[in-house]
Amino acid sequence: MRRVSRIAVAGVATAALAVTVSACGSSSTSSAGSKGGKSQGIGLAYDIGGKGDQSFNDAAYAGFQKAEKDFGVSGRDVEPQDGETDADKVQRLETLAKAGYNPVIGVGFVYAPAVKEVAAKFPKVTFGIIDDNTIQAKNVADLVFHEEESSYLAGVTAAKTTKKNHIGFIGGVDIPLIHKFEAGFVQGAESVNPKIKIEKQYLTQTPQEGGFSSPDKGESATNGQIDAGADVIYHAAGLSGQGVIKAAAAHKVWAIGVDSDQYEQSALASYKNYILTSALKNVSGAVYDLAQSVIKDKKPLNGEIRGSLDNGGVGLADSNPVFKNNADLQAALKKAEQGIKDGTIKVKTS
Repeated sequence: MRRVSRIAVAGVATAALAVTVSACGSSSTSSAGSKGGKSQGIGLAYDIGGKGDQSFNDAAYAGFQKAEKDFGVSGRDVEPQDGETDADKVQRLETLAKAGYNPVIGVGFVYAPAVKEVAAKFPKVTFGIIDDNTIQAKNVADLVFHEEESSYLAGVTAAKTTKKNHIGFIGGVDIPLIHKFEAGFVQGAESVNPKIKIEKQYLTQTPQEGGFSSPDKGESATNGQIDAGADVIYHAAGLSGQGVIKAAAAHKVWAIGVDSDQYEQSALASYKNYILTSALKNVSGAVYDLAQSVIKDKKPLNGEIRGSLDNGGVGLADSNPVFKNNADLQAALKKAEQGIKDGTIKVKTS
């Protein structure tokens, strides 16, 4: 089956604009940008949890860094603040656009109101938003994914791996986007064993409560599911997923990661022997492709751009040899993947 590889990254940093952006979020890299119409690099504004989540935001950062290197430009990536408002996000995106960064990308659906407002003010700048397709504007690219498809494969993996016929799902926040992960996972698992027991839990009702940014919440929820009998846990919880993986390793049960190949993340190295696979979204590729369309091709992408199994936008990581060398599991996954691609398997989204 196809593996969506995580893009290797290298760091670039300068110091201009630090004061300008400090009012609307901290930044880890910066450059002078461009005061004219020509883009000098990418502006990237992180989602809840920020860079270092070993998951969603870090996938965006990987694409950002590769684009900087390949296109010979400097970019600026900006961290979120605790308890920030949509007005803070608007200010952050406006600062990047005014400084000449193009494209400017909001990492996460929480940026939808801000992207809609700021894109209207800067029609010559291309904006990207990840995980939202509600903005219809000529200068906006909606970078979205069929998360349910990779989650279906994660469900097949869990059901083929469990020794107790008892698995678990932990979602960061109880919202439609994360329901897609749950729906695909449950359907995939039940395609293997219709009677399998599946624990399901959401950490919070809203992002503001920390569902995507609280490893302690993830750890506590995982301990509860393991105590209930689950021996394979799949999370879609951003930074909170680090707690899920930590708890799974402590109990010597399997975790399935999300968005990035979490088996390969250095911050999770001490737990890697218990990370079976990860359901990947090629966020890094989406960021890179949008940057290429603006900076190199001069033909900015716009409209809905959706990653799927068919185009390599989602998939499962095969870094763990235990996963990769399981012939029975790989055969089941190959069959499931083909069924999704040819339409004989219709994956649910809720």
